[in-house]
Amino acid sequence: MGGGRKRGRTQRRHFKQGRENVWKHNPQRPPAGEGGEGREGNPSWQPFATENPAFEEYYKEQQIIPEEEWDDFMSMLRKPLPATFRINASCQFFQDICSQLENDFRKSLETEVSDEHEQDAIRPLPWYPGNLAWHLNFSRMQLRRNQALESFHEFLKRENEVGNITRQEAVSMVPPLFLNVQPDHHILDMCAAPGSKTFQLLEMIHQSTKPGLLPNALVVANDVDVQRCNLLIHQTKRMCTANLIVTNHEAQNFPGCNLAKFCSETCMDEAKLQRVEFDRVLCDVPCSGDGTVRKAPDMWRKWNAGMGNGLHRLQVEIAMRGMGLLKVGGRMVYSTCSMNPVENEAVVAEILRRCGDSVELLDVSKELPELARRPGLSTWKVRDRGSWFGVHEDVPRYRKSVISPSMFPSGKGSKDVEVNTDVDADMKDSTDMGEGEQERNIAVADSNNGDSPKTEEKTEVDCESGEAPTRYKKLNSTSTRTEHSDYPLHRCMRIVPHDQNSGAFFIAVLHKHSSLNENQVVDGVKSEQNISKDNTGTLEKDLGSDKVSSEENIVPQHVVDDTNVLDVEQNGDMDSKSSKDKSSEDAKVIINEAEKGQAGTRDRRRQQNQGRWRGVDPVIFFKDDVTVKSIVSFYGIKDSFPLEGHLVTRNPDTSHVKRIYYVSKSVQDVLELNIKIGERLKITSLGLKIFERQSSKDGSPCTFRLSSEGLPLLLPYITKQILYASAIDFQHLLQYRTVKFPDFVDAKFGEEASALLPGCCVVVLREVSGHQDIGSIVTDPSAIAIVCWKGKTNLCVMVSPLDGKELLERISLRFGLKIPELVKEKPNQEVTGSDEQPDCATEADDQPESKASDMEIPDAEAE
Repeated sequence: MGGGRKRGRTQRRHFKQGRENVWKHNPQRPPAGEGGEGREGNPSWQPFATENPAFEEYYKEQQIIPEEEWDDFMSMLRKPLPATFRINASCQFFQDICSQLENDFRKSLETEVSDEHEQDAIRPLPWYPGNLAWHLNFSRMQLRRNQALESFHEFLKRENEVGNITRQEAVSMVPPLFLNVQPDHHILDMCAAPGSKTFQLLEMIHQSTKPGLLPNALVVANDVDVQRCNLLIHQTKRMCTANLIVTNHEAQNFPGCNLAKFCSETCMDEAKLQRVEFDRVLCDVPCSGDGTVRKAPDMWRKWNAGMGNGLHRLQVEIAMRGMGLLKVGGRMVYSTCSMNPVENEAVVAEILRRCGDSVELLDVSKELPELARRPGLSTWKVRDRGSWFGVHEDVPRYRKSVISPSMFPSGKGSKDVEVNTDVDADMKDSTDMGEGEQERNIAVADSNNGDSPKTEEKTEVDCESGEAPTRYKKLNSTSTRTEHSDYPLHRCMRIVPHDQNSGAFFIAVLHKHSSLNENQVVDGVKSEQNISKDNTGTLEKDLGSDKVSSEENIVPQHVVDDTNVLDVEQNGDMDSKSSKDKSSEDAKVIINEAEKGQAGTRDRRRQQNQGRWRGVDPVIFFKDDVTVKSIVSFYGIKDSFPLEGHLVTRNPDTSHVKRIYYVSKSVQDVLELNIKIGERLKITSLGLKIFERQSSKDGSPCTFRLSSEGLPLLLPYITKQILYASAIDFQHLLQYRTVKFPDFVDAKFGEEASALLPGCCVVVLREVSGHQDIGSIVTDPSAIAIVCWKGKTNLCVMVSPLDGKELLERISLRFGLKIPELVKEKPNQEVTGSDEQPDCATEADDQPESKASDMEIPDAEAE
């Protein structure tokens, strides 16, 4: 099989293996000494040794920091990483959370400071805008074990679960900030799982959005591993957004969605306008991950120089694909959680070499001025099997298939390089290393020497020396020549741990000035063509048609369609592992339909219903007019709320649809284009769940209830089935979950509830200051509302217990309401298990669990 498919399989294998325990079993170890070592007093456990001589030798030679700082650098690497988190600026209660941190927790935690060098137990990160990111002077282990921190730890867990905060490593928050995201941008997160950066991007586009409105922006979050996609979906589900699409592709083979590739000359002008490009691309690539050593101490044992060497080509491929998908005038951020220049500066230099004047490495030193950073390196060396090389010419001939010219500062080497097709490195370790942040640790070490990736080498005679350079021959020489890059790599950023008590990270910001010239890109592609044979498929082979055989049939020779420039040369514009899922007959149908301008034929509907990707149900636009009219009539949804073309499901049988999802206009456009071009995007999740099928013994005029996730979007447009409750009655509903109409404190409210039609309804908290007209409360960003079910005799809350607890706390903190203490014995209004409750009980059923199927949004609904 080809190298691309091999990398995908290896990545999935790494994910299943998971991150190893940070404790190592040692039966011979004596009891824990005065240092308090050992786990819970068990003498058979000890932490990994925080030493690796090869690591120290490597980074001393690379001179990533001055020699006089080395002891401080290593000392900080051996300390646990402080916990950090970010407040969701687009959440309803972010101002309350900021106030709570500043006025309550900050004071109460002052006495718990454990580091004499830290003045504050908790403080905002000075470089993060708006004081929305916070640093704790406690490790995650201290938070879990210190009883004095128990209440704060519970606060963090609860707010993280409901989406009000995200626990994330500080340096991981940096790359999205340099994208300069605007509310109308289309953004691609190429290697998105587990989703903390994706969540951060969604916060940015939603931050200034008013209730009932959606931004014009779009975020496409992609990951190669389907299980990591589920993790990504679980993470971003907390955001409740209609502007997200989650896809499952190899990043270096991300499909280009351009209708012009499928159209005849007669419809070319119109088709050229239908394509997917991105204003911003986040290229946070798989890497060796040695910048996470403070959070993942098992990295000390696993690290070797070969890890970075083995990932270099893949990183270049992903970055070049990202640059091809970027709009002219757009910005791409390349980042890794590695300190290795082979994975960092060398990749950036290769991007600049291939793209020429079309791409500029930006100087962003004046952005985020309080962020401590170091400039990128202009010179470095490459280590391979115990030897150092400063220039590619000094690499032995039989190792040039592994050590490529692009790893060196000049990026130049002999033109007759013989490339080994079996050298492709394993991809990233798909493990979420704590706090939900994406870290990628790849162990691709050669088991023979622990210093380079595994590779098959030819035992042919070296024509120059007359010797047989077998893999058992050990290199001991070191290159004395060195190179200096001519590119302005000092504009890159390297964040090192001892500058601001953090992890390590690398960031480069690139701006695309013009379309990529064919020679610039193809030259780079051809030099790598023999590395992965599976990446040399053509569009003709992929489509099974002679009509679309190359890019030259569509675009002029001198300028290449950036979104597809690598499609022909590398991958036929789709994952090689999935290219056979579609038969040639279906592919011909797609092309013929595009040429005739026909949409919605029987074959198209059949393709849409069956789906293109194995194991993934298709996305279907929900067009059951009877059901939609029933929903609109029952809830009194205003005409100003667009429904047509915005409702989707994953079940083509409308009579069995369980959930209906809402998508923004930007997502709608991508979906329509994706159907026209044959569903080239493998979509695993999209949309905001807004309606859900609900049945009850008493019946209801409407078979679909409102979803708590979609309520904030729909609330300003609902005119029926809506109630306004006092604080005490609102609290009773949240606390007891089912309340009979006569038992409400406000008798009028009970009467109004009783008068509603049976079925789903909305209860809004009435106590919002400044509103004389009660109907205007729903358009206020501070409005608090919950979904309920109106039965014969009671109201039943359809909110999860966790969300209910959060709302109870926010009511008292936000509005300063003095809610009377309830009697110890619960009144008669608690009717658990009554006939009035709908069959599906509460929204708790929608909360994601550990099963992968439960984390897919929308769920695969076909029976």
